[in-house]
Amino acid sequence: MIPRSAGDDAVVVASVPARHVYVRHLAAPVETRVRRLPDPDPADPSRSTSGPWWPPVMLDPAWIEGADFDVFHLQFGFDAWSPEGLRTVVDALRRKGTPFVYTVHDLRNPHHEDRTLHDAQLDVLVPAADALITLTRGAAAEIHRRWGRTAHVVPHPHVVDLRTMQSVRDAPARRAPGPRIGLHVKSLRASMNPLILLSTLLAFVAATPGAVLQVNGHRDVLEPDGARYDEPLARQLRLAAARGLVDLRVHDFMSDDDLYAYLASLDVSVLPYRFGTHSGWLEACRDVGTTVVAPDCGYYADQGAVFGFHNEGLDADGSSLRDALEDAVAHPGWGAVTVEERRDQRADVADFHAELYTSLVRPGHTRPVTDVDDRLEATILDLLAQRAPTATICPSDAARAVGSSEDWRELMEPARQAAARLVDRGEVEITQGGRVVDLATAKGPIRIRLR
Repeated sequence: MIPRSAGDDAVVVASVPARHVYVRHLAAPVETRVRRLPDPDPADPSRSTSGPWWPPVMLDPAWIEGADFDVFHLQFGFDAWSPEGLRTVVDALRRKGTPFVYTVHDLRNPHHEDRTLHDAQLDVLVPAADALITLTRGAAAEIHRRWGRTAHVVPHPHVVDLRTMQSVRDAPARRAPGPRIGLHVKSLRASMNPLILLSTLLAFVAATPGAVLQVNGHRDVLEPDGARYDEPLARQLRLAAARGLVDLRVHDFMSDDDLYAYLASLDVSVLPYRFGTHSGWLEACRDVGTTVVAPDCGYYADQGAVFGFHNEGLDADGSSLRDALEDAVAHPGWGAVTVEERRDQRADVADFHAELYTSLVRPGHTRPVTDVDDRLEATILDLLAQRAPTATICPSDAARAVGSSEDWRELMEPARQAAARLVDRGEVEITQGGRVVDLATAKGPIRIRLR
C-alpha cells in the first residue's frame, strides 16, 4: 500500500476495482485531489497488481480493517458475494467509520439468468451507502422507486482513450459499397441472445445493396471444444457464412487496440441484450463514431443517442429491429461524441467525484452554493408558508417546482442539501414518521417542516 506523505491532502479512495477503464476515467488526466489505491493482488494481497483484480481483495473485511483509506467506493465485482458476505463488508466500514459510496451500474446483473441473488445484493448495498451514483435518469428513477434513495446521475465517461479517439477521427473515411453491420458474440453473457436477431439481420442485409453483416465471436462460444460452446448459434452462423451471407470471424479475446479498431470499422453495432441496465460497449461505439442499435430493455437509450428496438426476455420484435437498422444506416455516426466533448465531460465527472469524496470525509467542505440552490431554499420556504404551520413537504416537491418535468430528479440531492442549510440556519427541521431526525444520518425518504 502506498503510504501517505506529509502535506498530502488527497482523499484516499479504496475503489473496487481501481484499474478498470471506467474507474481510471473518473479521474482527471493529472489528478491531485483524489488518490485511488491500486488493486491488491488476489494471489498475494500484500502487493498491488496491474493485472487480474478479481476476486477483489478489498471486499475482505480483514483488508478493510487493516488498510488506510478515507472513502470506500464500490463499482462492481461482487457477483459471487452472498448478501450476508456483503453485510460483513458494510459492517466493517461502519466499525471503521469510513464513508461508503456505491455506483449502481447494474440493476439487473447481465451475467445472471435469475435475478434473485443480485436483487438481494442490492437490498444490502443500496440502503447502506452513504452516497449513491448511477449513470442515467432512468436508473435513478428505478432506484428511488425500489429503495426510496436518491442517486446522483453522473454520465459514463469515455472508454476509448482520447488519443485513439483523435486518431480514429483523423483517419481517412472508409470507402465501401454499403454499410457494415456488426454483431459481436463475445463470451456469451446470460443477457445476450444473438440467435433470435440473426434472421432479421440476414434479411435486412440481403435487401440492402452492398451491406455486410460481420459477426465476430470468441472461440469459447463458436468452436466445439470451447468452454461455452453454443452449438445452435455456431451451426447457424457457419451455415450463413458458407452461403456468403455473413462475414464470420472467430478469434480469441481482442486487445483494447484491436477492439477499438474493429468498432471503428463498423457503420452500425447491434447490441443483442435481452436484459441489462447500462453498456460500456455502447460508450466505446460513441467514442469511435459507430452508430448503435440497442434494445429497449434497461436504460441504454438514456446513455446516449441510439436507435432502439424491442427485445426483452425471449421476445424480439423483428419489425422494430428492421426499422432501427434502416434509421441507423440512414444516419451514419448517430450519437457520436467528439474528443472535446469527452475531454470536457471527463473533467466534469472528475470534479464531481472529488467534491463528493471531500464532502464525505471533510464535513466542513461543501460545494459552492449556486443560483439553483438559492431557488431551492426559497421554494422550500415558500411551499411551507402556503401550508398549515405543522404541514410538511418532501424534497421532491421543491425539486419539481424548480426543475422541469425531465430533469427534476437531478435536483433531489440538491434539494436535500438546501434543506440541510435551512436546518443549520434554524428555519426548518427534518422528520421521518412524524419525529425530528438528523438529516446526516437519516436513511430513506424525509419530510421538511417549519421550525
